[in-house]
Amino acid sequence: MQAEDMEVPFINNLNDNGDRQRPKGKDVFKDQQKESESSMESPNLEFEYGDTDTLTAELSELYSYTEEPEFALNRDYFEEDFRTHSGGRRWTELTVDEQRAYVMRLLDALEVTDRDKRLKVARAILYLAQGVFDECDTEGDVLHWSRHNVFLLYDMGIFTALLELLSMEIDNNQACSSAVRKPAISLADSTELRVLLSIMYLMVETIRVQTEDDQPEWRAAREAFKTELGSPLYSGEPFALLLFTMVTKFCSMNAPHFPMKKVLLLLWKTLLFTMGGFQELQEMKVRSRERLNLPPLPEDSIKVVRAMRAASPPATAMELIEQQQQQKRGRRSRRSAFVDSLEGDSPFLKKQPLVKQDSLDTYNERDPFKNDDARDEEDDPEDTDSGIEGEVDPLDRDVIIQPTPPPPPLKPPTERVNFPKGLPWAPKVREKDIEHFLETSRNKFIGFTLGNDTETLVGLPRPIHESVKTLKQGEEEVEETPAEILYVGMLPNLSQYVIALLKLLLAAAPTSKAKTDSINILADVLPEEMPITVLQSMKLGIDVNRHKEIIVKAISALLLLLLKHFKLNHIYQFEIVSQHLVFANCIPLILKFFNQNIMSYISAKNSICVLDFPHCVVHEMPELTAESLEAGDANQFCWRNLFSCINLLRILNKLTKWKHSRTMMLVVFKSAPILKRALKVKQAMMQLYVLKLLKIQTKYLGRQWRKSNMKTMSAIYQKVRHRLNDDWAYGNDIDARPWDFQAEECALRESIERFSSRRYDRNKNGDFTPVDNCLQSVLGQRVELPEDFHYSYEMWLEREVFSQPIQWEGLLQDPKP
Repeated sequence: MQAEDMEVPFINNLNDNGDRQRPKGKDVFKDQQKESESSMESPNLEFEYGDTDTLTAELSELYSYTEEPEFALNRDYFEEDFRTHSGGRRWTELTVDEQRAYVMRLLDALEVTDRDKRLKVARAILYLAQGVFDECDTEGDVLHWSRHNVFLLYDMGIFTALLELLSMEIDNNQACSSAVRKPAISLADSTELRVLLSIMYLMVETIRVQTEDDQPEWRAAREAFKTELGSPLYSGEPFALLLFTMVTKFCSMNAPHFPMKKVLLLLWKTLLFTMGGFQELQEMKVRSRERLNLPPLPEDSIKVVRAMRAASPPATAMELIEQQQQQKRGRRSRRSAFVDSLEGDSPFLKKQPLVKQDSLDTYNERDPFKNDDARDEEDDPEDTDSGIEGEVDPLDRDVIIQPTPPPPPLKPPTERVNFPKGLPWAPKVREKDIEHFLETSRNKFIGFTLGNDTETLVGLPRPIHESVKTLKQGEEEVEETPAEILYVGMLPNLSQYVIALLKLLLAAAPTSKAKTDSINILADVLPEEMPITVLQSMKLGIDVNRHKEIIVKAISALLLLLLKHFKLNHIYQFEIVSQHLVFANCIPLILKFFNQNIMSYISAKNSICVLDFPHCVVHEMPELTAESLEAGDANQFCWRNLFSCINLLRILNKLTKWKHSRTMMLVVFKSAPILKRALKVKQAMMQLYVLKLLKIQTKYLGRQWRKSNMKTMSAIYQKVRHRLNDDWAYGNDIDARPWDFQAEECALRESIERFSSRRYDRNKNGDFTPVDNCLQSVLGQRVELPEDFHYSYEMWLEREVFSQPIQWEGLLQDPKP
């Protein structure tokens, strides 16, 4: 697939809102000035990246603000039933055995045929999972009783019963056909599904999070639930496959009433629970390397990034213009003062203004006309460390790069292996680089290469010997890990799952326009009656934006989790998922996401704190006003939006790393200015992954771009890992040549298909295996027979062959229609 053949109608001529228009004249000046002011005022973001946000935040994002009245409805249904069996006592006053007895009664009531009665019972169970908040005084009490009740519900088998009800709702063709015919879908169309998914999400998320004061039986229940969710115990497939089916069914317009936000959140947390987060991934890497006798990892990437400092954002066009004007004024004033202070006419003074100012000329260090202010800025250790401050136009630039310092004194050989001071990463080397280096060295000094000879291993490094030995051992033993089980289940419909997730991501992106043929992701946020007042409209607008942000957060985390676990499980599993993402236009989609005012997205305040769970069920509801809604919360940034941006950048890095065809897609889609604007966010981890994406395409951007962005080049050197023979900054590498990139993807596809055929074709259903009609092939197959078969061979021959009548003429008759 050629990069230029892909439909990308959004990369060029888009403003921050994604509209196809380009302001002219004074509008450009105003926009640049506004952008400059926001860039200068952007503070350092105290953000700690992790698997998830706090438990309270993750629970509150499950509910939309439109669902707020249903909290009281859940409580009323519970108290209506509980009052008749509690003898006037409260739930928190019952003993554990009494609570178990009541939960058992609710479990029996879930099996009634009446749909309305089942819904009431499900709401009562949801109220228990929500922490019987009417009996609590603080948010901490709500979380405490929610945790207690969730473990109780799991122990009583509620999750299995809910799974059966969820399967019934998914297969409810009447509800699906009714939703398809409706012109507008609202919350009322997904009531049963929302209640079931909310209970299941609360159970998965609460049990997943481990606390120090967990009881021993709770720890055992957590491991049992984790194994249960990751195993093919539900109709022969993991629970995540059922949720993937819901996603594809929704995106195919066959079930537009499915509450996608809840489905995606539950799917993400299920995979996070069963396969593990970033800490578990790091531990699995360490164990795998120990098992294969590989050297330990030099560092933990997440820990290294957390220790990094954020860099100053690059200069905007407005800042560059102001800086150039200040430098010109400074040069003129100092030149006149210098001339007035000297007496007589000097040939040097006549020639001095004609000397060309070159950014790499060390003479400029002694330039008497240089602005002292600019020199002070360069000497500032704060800016020197950051490395991405204002970049000056190469046509009118004073000194930027300091003169080359004198070489340091020679050190003993033992000290030369130390890593460069200040660089956060240990350098790496690829096997390909070593092989290329050895082949080049042999050809240069010895005059021969091994070519395609796979038998002669003389002169090859020892790892090559081990690799050849491994390849000749034959079939591999496949360990039944949670990632392996999930991949086997996803493989038949993998492309459908990937396309469905990207469709949802596109619909939730803030730069996307509403189209008549696009999927409606607002089915579980829009009320039955649309707002009629300004306050209601503002509240719904905030709710809709928040809803989209949560969907982006769930999908980005979900895709990143799949890529990382599949890569650790087997590299070709990672490659096939990556190729499906690339062929589904994931790269331009992520670039479209970042083609906006990223600072506005990071600092968006689409939340109403007083309506967040569990705050809204414990405290009195204050009166909402338009002013309070506009003010939003007092947070410096939106955690979920910054989390989503980092996840999308990490996905883009994984898709393009060591893939020159995909790197060229970044170049073709003009990603450099889009990514450079993302450096305005002063957060070290986000800046690191932006710099990585700029580094891999630097060799393709040309010498002029590199000269104009020397500060960004310096930041790449300071913050991104170095590799052996990595010629990224100069474009002299052989990989920079315009090869046939389509052939590269085709070759990768062939390798993936060979892997799938070797590893998974033998697991196919025998009913669909092609029939072997070759007589020699059939007779030549070895059949495993029991040891005592030759004793009863004659009896078997008489019973199975000679005594069986064979209607040979039946072969000549036409088969029945």
